[in-house]
Parts: sequence; structure tokens; C-alpha cells
Amino acid sequence: MTTQSIELRHTFDEKVYGKRLDLALSETFEDYSRSRIQDWVKQGFVQVNGEVVKSNKHKMAGFELVEINAEIEVAGDWQPEAIDLDIVFEDDDLLVVNKPAGLVVHPGAGNQEGTMVNALLYHCPQLSNLPRAGIIHRLDKDTTGLLVVAKTIAAHTSLVEQLQNRAFTREYDAIVNRVMVSGSSIDAPIGRHPTKRTAMAVVADGRRAITHYRVAEKFLDHSHLKLRLETGRTHQIRVHMSYLKFPIVGDPLYSGRYRVPTKITPALKEKLSGFKRQALHASLLGLKHPVTGEYIEWRAPMPKDMQELRDELVANREFFAQQEG
Repeated sequence: MTTQSIELRHTFDEKVYGKRLDLALSETFEDYSRSRIQDWVKQGFVQVNGEVVKSNKHKMAGFELVEINAEIEVAGDWQPEAIDLDIVFEDDDLLVVNKPAGLVVHPGAGNQEGTMVNALLYHCPQLSNLPRAGIIHRLDKDTTGLLVVAKTIAAHTSLVEQLQNRAFTREYDAIVNRVMVSGSSIDAPIGRHPTKRTAMAVVADGRRAITHYRVAEKFLDHSHLKLRLETGRTHQIRVHMSYLKFPIVGDPLYSGRYRVPTKITPALKEKLSGFKRQALHASLLGLKHPVTGEYIEWRAPMPKDMQELRDELVANREFFAQQEG
């Protein structure tokens, strides 16, 4: 684990009299979340008038000198790499990336190089001073679409809090097997699969997971869905759609054995058999700018492979409509 030292100090006036320590600190040091400050207090990183205080409930008396000597986990010992990024927005506080299929977001076992983190560190070296190189949320390796990255501690704190408070707007396009009649919502807990080590599942003791979905287009044996995440569990959309018996086309973990429909052209059959990733794309991302407070949205069209799959599904539907007409 790589850490960065944080040294903060402030002399309070009489206005903090009677306030809890953690509240007074979070109001003063706005770049850091209240939960992070609470952890620092518990770990003994906070001194009031030279004495360590480990209780967040400590009441301020006013005119105290508070010193914080803490550490935060930062990006790690990963190397910058000159990997192209499709950056759709960037300013001094954040950037938004349109991730392609096949790009791993974060280094891990077997993926220490060639990840989005390596690319980000090359593009913006100061991200090495931020937790997880500023990455706020993830997409699976073969899911495409929009991700936001913080460029400062203040932006990181704001964006993490927005994500935790379910204030992000995250909409996905998915092409799923079978025809869905209408949209709805699913509220079903997700946890580790009881027998498959790399998979997740709807399980009774899992964490609450909520997905909203609607039908954008119907084909003969498939549907194009628009989905919005209210929570952000690992593989959430993939697990929920599989649980509802509408698995995402090409999903190697959750789609199961594909049943070839009776009404299918050779071209569509070939396109489906050659689609080797989940047909899932993060097409819309919305959030409040961490500095201005302005709500901003970004959109990214479906990538070429998904668009071509959708076009072939349309052609298949029209072919059989003409046959029957």
C-alpha cells in the first residue's frame, strides 16, 4: 500500500463551542469527507491542544489548536503508460473517459500493466497523489462507456459522496436475449455466488441492489434496454438481467447457453455467435460539478460492435416481416 502524508492545523474560535469534534473538522477541512475525518480521529491522528483525542463526540470548547497528522492511501506503485484515452471532458477538477471494450480499469492480479490507471497516470501524473488514481467508479473489462475521474482531493471527496448518496445519473444501453414486454425496476440483493468464485448472484444476505429499466426497442427474440443504476454493486446489471431471465447478449458469465431462435437470418446468427463480450455500454453520466455545483451530463453513443449488432437485429426483424407480409 502506498500512502501520502497529510498535515493540517487550525486554531478555532469561540463559534465552535459545543460542537462535536468531527463536525467542526469536516466544516473546516472541506477537502476531506466527514467519514475520512472520523477515521482519522479513531486512529489517533488528531490532537487538540497537543493531546490525542480519539472520540468523535468530543465537544469543542473554542480557542483550541487542532492538528492532524494522517495518511491516505494513494494510487500505488503503478507505472505511467502511453495508452490512448477517449477523453470526452476535462477541466482542472475532473475528467470523463469513454472506456473501450477490453481495457481493464484498475491494476490487479495479472493486470499490473495496460490498464486505464496506467494510461491516466501518463496523461495526468498528479493523479498518483489520489486514492485509486482518482477513479470514482468502475466498469467491467468488456463493458464500454463513461467513467469520471477526480483530479484533486476536493473533487474526489465530492464525487465519492455523490456516488454514496446515489446522486450520480448512470444510464446504460444493453441488448438482451428474449423480448421484454415492458420496463420496471428490480430490487434484489447481490453478493458473491455461492459456488462460482468469479461470479456474483442474487442472494438473500447480499447488499441491496436496485436497477431501473425500460424497453427502447423490441426485436424478434431480443430487446434493446435502457437501464439506470440506483446502486452500484459488482456486475449489478448483468446479474439482475440474468436473474430476470433476460441475460445480456454475449455475457460470458451470466448469459448461459444461447437458444437459437427459429426466425433468424444467417447474417444475424453469425453476428451473435461472434459477439464475445457483454453487449453493455454506459451511455450517460450525470453529476454535480465538485467545484461549481452545476449539474452536467455527458453522453457516449453505442460503440461500433453494439451498433452493428442492433442494425442486424433490425434487418432480421424486417426480413421476416416481409416474408410474412
